[in-house]
Amino acid sequence: MAAKQSDLAQRYGALTKAPYHVGIIMDGNGRWAKARGLPRLAGHRAGTENIRPVLEGCVEFGVQILTIYAFSTENWDRPVEEVRGLFGIFNEVIRRELNSLHRNGVQLRHIGRTEGLPGNLVESIREAVHLTRDNSRITLNVAFNYGGRAEIVDAVRRLLEERADPKQLTEASLAQHLYTADQPDPDLIIRTGGDMRLSNFLIWQAAYAEYYSTPTYWPDFGKEALCQALLAYQQRERRFGRVPG
Repeated sequence: MAAKQSDLAQRYGALTKAPYHVGIIMDGNGRWAKARGLPRLAGHRAGTENIRPVLEGCVEFGVQILTIYAFSTENWDRPVEEVRGLFGIFNEVIRRELNSLHRNGVQLRHIGRTEGLPGNLVESIREAVHLTRDNSRITLNVAFNYGGRAEIVDAVRRLLEERADPKQLTEASLAQHLYTADQPDPDLIIRTGGDMRLSNFLIWQAAYAEYYSTPTYWPDFGKEALCQALLAYQQRERRFGRVPG
């Protein structure tokens, strides 16, 4: 046990360059539950409970913004019971954790659409965003009822409503109408569960993000796994399309 703790300490100490903004595609909850003979909702509940320790790890390692993919616009196609269960779990967690998150300086933001969500869940989301709006220790973006393509469509709609001059449209002006308008793009996208795709997550913002996939299911993705992902990021050379000098 002592050797393992020493190894962990050594790895944590080697982390000297944390990404400013990390996005996580929290995948594998259903498979985690199936492997244990449990219903899928048990996996979603376990996955939701895992957000807090990963958030704490981000604070410890120096990450300033964490964006988690909690419910996509495509997830509506899942069985009705599962979707309703997800809404209930998410609302329950917000209500239970909000005061603690606020005391610890977490700024909560919702990115995505509220249309179609239950009224009590929308109320909880708005209350959480309002209460924590001035916190600055870490920003937690919760992508709920979110889709990258839908986000771009919403941005274009806002530009049209503002009667923006098409000739003046730039990447920067469109980006200012995205859900993450005042935030830097993610430096690192982590996907748990082993798949190698973005699944419509931050597809504009992640154009030059580094990508890290792990076979570990989200409920088992703890602080050590997070550290491993950040260490892998630290070893990357980010060129943004340029030739290294």
